[in-house]
Amino acid sequence: MDTAQKKTADTTAPTTTAKKNGVAKEQKYSKEQYLDWYTLMLRIRRFEERALMAYGQQDVRGFCHVYIGQEAVAAGIESAITKEDGIVTAYRQHGTAIGRGVEPKAAMAELYGKATGVVKGKGGSMHFFSRENKYFGGNGIVGAQIPIGTGIAFAEKYKKTNNLCVVMFGDGAARQGALWESWNMAMTWKVPALYICENNGYAMGTSVARTSNVTDLSKLGESFDMPSESVDGMSPEAVHEAVSRAAEHIRSGKGPYYLEIKTYRYKGHSVSDPARYREKDEVKTYQDRDPVKVTEKMIVDNGIATEAEIKEIKDSIKKEIAEAAQFAADSPYPDGADLYADNYSQPYPFLT
Repeated sequence: MDTAQKKTADTTAPTTTAKKNGVAKEQKYSKEQYLDWYTLMLRIRRFEERALMAYGQQDVRGFCHVYIGQEAVAAGIESAITKEDGIVTAYRQHGTAIGRGVEPKAAMAELYGKATGVVKGKGGSMHFFSRENKYFGGNGIVGAQIPIGTGIAFAEKYKKTNNLCVVMFGDGAARQGALWESWNMAMTWKVPALYICENNGYAMGTSVARTSNVTDLSKLGESFDMPSESVDGMSPEAVHEAVSRAAEHIRSGKGPYYLEIKTYRYKGHSVSDPARYREKDEVKTYQDRDPVKVTEKMIVDNGIATEAEIKEIKDSIKKEIAEAAQFAADSPYPDGADLYADNYSQPYPFLT
């Protein structure tokens, strides 16, 4: 059994350890798995809330796109893949990076533009990168990460590993030509790529219904005969199960898989967007399904963990995020002399 298969087996095995009112109840996943999902989602939520506060205080400048509401996507993906698999995504990416293993201190410092940031203060909100966590961005150009991720997946095939690359994009990027070119090559060469569309309903401020006559984005893979499905992105369990199925397909050598994960961002496209193009009732419908709150309630109501255990997690994360913000505030700005460090360059003799 390989690492990915073992991981799925360990987390999906039914257990009867949970008790409610003294009665044992069967649960689909282990207590550890439920708490892992909850902890990661809460960590992302509190990080993003603190980032918004820092932006209001002008400690964070420039563009900033928060992941509030979409945390179940990052949580479900991480539990279903291995740390040897790669991930590449777009600019709403703080949560994905933290899920990969980027420390909140390094992530917050990057938002502050500090030298201790994950890319030394040179990337900001949209351009995280962490080679050691196999996290390849954070890319600011809409859709540009799709061919990048396809290339990463091709490299894994070329090296004959059992790894895959998760290639994430939004519903807006689904209209980019780079997607179709990448999918054509990926299916032809059967590269180990898991394509995920985080469909939060709006490309910046424009709804899916106003940008295409195809509103069921899970159908986009059909013209390439790419296995595809639609997933409830407000549930870490649903995301985990779909990604596990897709990963099994990909690792068996059958080529790419595509998931449209339906999710929702509670905030605007960026901090400068008041999101007045959405009806309040629509937002409330998704807030009633808040993945953090729903998961917490399910854990407590089913006796998987006690309220005291949940409070301990909350207190720990509150402290962790406060320390991350203080670390960012106390860190130095990059030295101007380092402006050209870590940049790729190739000399051309005929120009000298």
